[in-house]
Amino acid sequence: MVSYLQRIWILFLFLLVGIVTFSFTQYALKDALEYIEKGKTLYNSGEYIKSLDFFDKARTISVALENDSLIGIIDIRKGHSFLLSGKNEEAVEAYYSALAITEKTGDLDQQVRAKSGLILVLKGMNQLDKAYAIASEILRTIDKTSYSNTKTHVNILTTICDIYLALEYYQEVLSFAEKGIDISKSIDYKEGLIDFYIKKGMIFYYQKKYEDSFKYLLDAKNILEQNEITNSFFPFININYFLASCYYEQGNYDKAINQLEKTTKSLKEEDLIKPLVVQSYLLLANCYGEKKDFEKALYYNNEYLRIHKDFQENRDEIVNTIYKKEAEKLEQKINIITEKNETSELKKQVVIMVLVLLLVILMVIVFNYRRKQINNKKVFDDLMIKVNQLESKKVTKADSQKVIPKDLGIDEKKINEILKRLAKLESEEYFLRLDCNQRDIAKKLKTNHTYLSKIVRTYKEKSFTDYINDLRIEYAVKRLKQDKKFRSFSITSIANEIGYKSDYSFAKHFKAKTGLNPSYYIKNIEKQEKIEKNTA
Repeated sequence: MVSYLQRIWILFLFLLVGIVTFSFTQYALKDALEYIEKGKTLYNSGEYIKSLDFFDKARTISVALENDSLIGIIDIRKGHSFLLSGKNEEAVEAYYSALAITEKTGDLDQQVRAKSGLILVLKGMNQLDKAYAIASEILRTIDKTSYSNTKTHVNILTTICDIYLALEYYQEVLSFAEKGIDISKSIDYKEGLIDFYIKKGMIFYYQKKYEDSFKYLLDAKNILEQNEITNSFFPFININYFLASCYYEQGNYDKAINQLEKTTKSLKEEDLIKPLVVQSYLLLANCYGEKKDFEKALYYNNEYLRIHKDFQENRDEIVNTIYKKEAEKLEQKINIITEKNETSELKKQVVIMVLVLLLVILMVIVFNYRRKQINNKKVFDDLMIKVNQLESKKVTKADSQKVIPKDLGIDEKKINEILKRLAKLESEEYFLRLDCNQRDIAKKLKTNHTYLSKIVRTYKEKSFTDYINDLRIEYAVKRLKQDKKFRSFSITSIANEIGYKSDYSFAKHFKAKTGLNPSYYIKNIEKQEKIEKNTA
């Protein structure tokens, strides 16, 4: 039997071990928190790569302490550092790691922070639907967190505005921007005000209201210059790019160049893969082209092509990482189901049913993929027949002037004149201009947009918007088939070349008209040319 003194001695040992363990834990926790603070200091001073060393040290201690809450905080911090240093693939890894931990701990505040970082990466990769879905989740839960009406709330609103901007939903952007401005003013958040003023400036630029655009962009610039703003690089290049774009549209190329060179002179190597930096080089090339300085125009165009290639490769890597992470999440769920069901025969049967269902789903996906490939090939072959017909089609002068009179309440002679002028604009490829719209064309045809709309709808049997889009896509499919150099352009460059402001709009209309994505069409044109060359 254990004596009374032995019991006291055992209790004393347990107590001593507990005290030592607690002391060790407290010292280790203190070290981890100190490393986090050092990392934050470097992060706030723009030393993102250096900050990662301290975050890694803090994470190693936190893993040893099994402190999930602290690990989640560190992973979010690492995600931000990776993102701002241009290492987007690593940022995705860190944010997904943080999300896995915060979903386990149920910490809504940390979930909001992790998701906020992730949607920035998704937005940058044009994964707009996924980014918007995550942002909407945050907005639905943010009132349950400590972030309601805070800087984080403002930052989420700015990201949602970015998504709507990419989708060209301008009224929605203005609505969210007003809400963001109200919150930013109430908490004196200068960074938020700058961002929303820039977004309003962008909207007015897209709407060709250049004076309004200048007003908001210059307001943002004044706040930026008069305050010490953390991470001022992004607003700096945004302001410069859109001020330069306004100057360019007004024909003031020297001012546009001066504005853009403020950006290019301040760049680091890791900044070159940021979208507006890439576009700044293209705009510089266009400015020098307008000034007939073709040597500089060629230089900046070559720089644009070089860094745009790096940007595309970086984006592809991140997309692959995102899909890999989604697959890992599914695999983890399957593993959890399997482990929990080992103790029960009934649950084992459920697992088998789930796996069979997943196998069936996989087979359906493969079948649909194969069917889609076959269908795409058929659509491509049919499209090539149509393109060949368009290339060989000859329209005579008599045919182009032939009009079957229809009752529109417009003089027949006037209709003929408008249709002739419209045919001339088609032959001059006016529809390829970025500023081509119904009001401008009506003015050139010496009529009003109401008459023009009626005539196009009656004699072209489509709306004016569909008429312009059809001309652009018809031009694109023919030129892509005929012009190998044109096929080597990026999708963004092709879109700009044929009158679209974004590759998203171009791809959407190309798919609607042809049934194919532009990249698929280009790839198969190249493949067909190789086959024809080998069999020649």
